[in-house]
Amino acid sequence: MADPKGFLTTGREAAKTRPVGERVKDWNEVYVPGSLLPIISKQAGRCMDCGIPFCHNGCPLGNLIPEWNDYAYREDWTAASERLHATNNFPEFTGRLCPAPCESACVLGINQPAVTIKNVEVSIIDKAWDSGDVTPQPPERLSGKTVAVIGSGPAGLAAAQQLTRAGHTVAVYERADRIGGLLRYGIPEFKMEKSHINRRIEQMRAEGTKFRTEVEIGKDLDAAKLRRRYDAVVIAAGATVSRDLPVPGRELNGVHFAMEYLPLANKVQEGDLTVSPISAEGKHVVVIGGGDTGADCVGTAHRQGAASVTQLEIMPKPGEDRNANQPWPTFPMLYKVTSAHEEGGERVYSVSTTHFEGDEDGNVQALHLIEVEFKDGKLEQKPGTERRIPAQLVTLAMGFTGTDQSNGLVQQFGVKLDERGNVARDADYATDVEGVFVAGDAGRGQSLIVWAIAEGRSAARGVDRFLTGASALPAPIRPTDRSLTV
Repeated sequence: MADPKGFLTTGREAAKTRPVGERVKDWNEVYVPGSLLPIISKQAGRCMDCGIPFCHNGCPLGNLIPEWNDYAYREDWTAASERLHATNNFPEFTGRLCPAPCESACVLGINQPAVTIKNVEVSIIDKAWDSGDVTPQPPERLSGKTVAVIGSGPAGLAAAQQLTRAGHTVAVYERADRIGGLLRYGIPEFKMEKSHINRRIEQMRAEGTKFRTEVEIGKDLDAAKLRRRYDAVVIAAGATVSRDLPVPGRELNGVHFAMEYLPLANKVQEGDLTVSPISAEGKHVVVIGGGDTGADCVGTAHRQGAASVTQLEIMPKPGEDRNANQPWPTFPMLYKVTSAHEEGGERVYSVSTTHFEGDEDGNVQALHLIEVEFKDGKLEQKPGTERRIPAQLVTLAMGFTGTDQSNGLVQQFGVKLDERGNVARDADYATDVEGVFVAGDAGRGQSLIVWAIAEGRSAARGVDRFLTGASALPAPIRPTDRSLTV
């Protein structure tokens, strides 16, 4: 146990963010650099050694949270890093981006603020990188087997690293010009600087993983050729089809999917563009969708100099405390103020867009909405609540509906889809096509980064067993496992 009285004597203290007026003028991460290390050992000491660590159940990776909390409390950063990496390939990603279902399941959270698990996690891994504790782990010998991984998001990268370390020769195919998937082009720089991805890629290269960018399987390379070239294939292409909003005026200029808008802003930060072709500068911006992707659009619009930012959500405003029907240790729906929301803008709940209004040149100028409410389990409009708000840029951030089928990947492999449009798989993450596996959102549907990494690790075990007849690789989750919710 860390500090036997830590949870009694130490209050929760989270990472500090830079002043709003400062951070909206740049694209650096919002947190004050180095602010966690002076406080994080005491924060780790709040871990209760509770006997049954429900945080393990909240985290699909099964992270050994009490163990690395103990090491962090004692400032044994090398041991903490080893325990952290025992279950998670990329803790610097999850420590910055995961919504922390582990904290929702923290036993201390029953009647006190939970342990700052995410902050401890990111402190350990950042310290490990600074201290040189993160090194390549190439395999001792090669198996002679080859694996292709399609997609370089967190699921694909986790599967590739696990299989490389198991001795297989792995190549990752990515249709974009850089490795990282949505980590690279869907997550703004202010949430995670891309240097964190770059150094992981270099570690994986040193271990033996090969990377092939600007190759879209199904278009640039036929799936049949890929199957002939490799002993096994892992489809980790994500659930990249954005949910659309089929209302009058959708075709107007200035109405874009979030994943059309966000990548361009990231390309500016990569140095590929001087100015984004889709910019919020001087415009009234409306973001449709109240989730994390919507918040990313809000923060991006602030940094581009939007005249105003309004975020719309069709669901009612969540409460700040757990509802009775969302008891501990489930992941509750709570009102969340992200760093982007701290920077300004208006959030409007229980509204639905009826149509967009444009000018004579076909550019969106306004959005018409109406209030909605649930009646008998159905969403109904409230007559007399219609209103118009200015909008010269609209981003649709309403989630994703499944794997992209327009590029021919699904059809060329001939894999079956489940009733939700995801690639179907068995208990070993294998599709109905021999030697073809699926991991991440392509098989699960839109989910969290921590689930993607867990899926990548689990699918790697299935592939390893297919290639060699047995596997010592861990499989933290089954394809049928779901989040701890009600």
